[in-house]
Amino acid sequence: MVKVAIDAMGGDFGPYPIVEGVILALKERKFEPILVGDEKKIKSLLPETLQNRVKIIDADDVIDMNDAATEALKRKESSIYKAVELVRNKEADAVVSAGHSGATMSLATLRIGRLKYLSRPAIATLMPTSKYKKSLVLDVGANVDCKPEHLFEFGVMGEAYAKSLLKVENPKVGLLSNGEEETKGNELTKEAFKLLKKLPSFVGNVEGNNIFDGSVDVVVCDGFTGNIVLKTAEGVADAISHFMKDHIKKSPVRIAGAMLMKKVFRLLKKEIDYSEYGGAPLIGVKGCAIISHGKSTPIAIKNAIFQAINYVESEVNKNIEERLKEVVTK
Repeated sequence: MVKVAIDAMGGDFGPYPIVEGVILALKERKFEPILVGDEKKIKSLLPETLQNRVKIIDADDVIDMNDAATEALKRKESSIYKAVELVRNKEADAVVSAGHSGATMSLATLRIGRLKYLSRPAIATLMPTSKYKKSLVLDVGANVDCKPEHLFEFGVMGEAYAKSLLKVENPKVGLLSNGEEETKGNELTKEAFKLLKKLPSFVGNVEGNNIFDGSVDVVVCDGFTGNIVLKTAEGVADAISHFMKDHIKKSPVRIAGAMLMKKVFRLLKKEIDYSEYGGAPLIGVKGCAIISHGKSTPIAIKNAIFQAINYVESEVNKNIEERLKEVVTK
């Protein structure tokens, strides 16, 4: 059974949504949760019926969002440090945290360690497309400054993830650029293009709109660009939602139409709602680390846990190492 270490104190709203998310997850799937944080607070939120199904590791320190990520390595009594150490020591298979993302990334990379043949892990996120499938974008924030070989590795990891977890038999990998032609892009993407040609799955440069049109399964970019793409997409989705609500309220006819389209709106909301995904995996570390939004709801935490379980059970890390060995040693 998969063991998941969960940072119970990291979220913006304290332990309640984290613990509640664990409770929801236990109702649907079998796994062994290990909650790390203030033992008294955690126990007060757990029903008696679940006390014997949840292991608690007491931690009296919390890395605040205003703290520097570098502080995390020194604060060994913090909830995120102890949660990551459980994975490092093979006492857990995965870690989930809605806390300080920089601290989670730093600790996961330095304490758990990177996969063989890999120089940099990357944060990956799923984007909705018009083809009723998801596209995987990486990196979206772990590496602001990248070298061409890093983007090449992201392509290999994205390909393996798409096969193992998205069940895409022959994934298409694209490199995010300002034009489809091989000559387009900056020095980084032009050099990365040459390396990515080693992958049969590589289809060349793609543009921003291709992230959402379903033409590719994996979109590779540096963390600076990827994070802007992610935040822009979240902002656009939020703006569209508010725009629709405001304009629907202005007309009885529109309200009636909206009632008829209720199912469609619900499906649209589900597609763009971050809580449906739960979090973003830090691909490339030994074990599994899922980075969740600080404002995560219980449903988001539940889905983050499910994502961690699926990641571990898919053996994607083994597939990444095998693929990297294949292409790096050519």
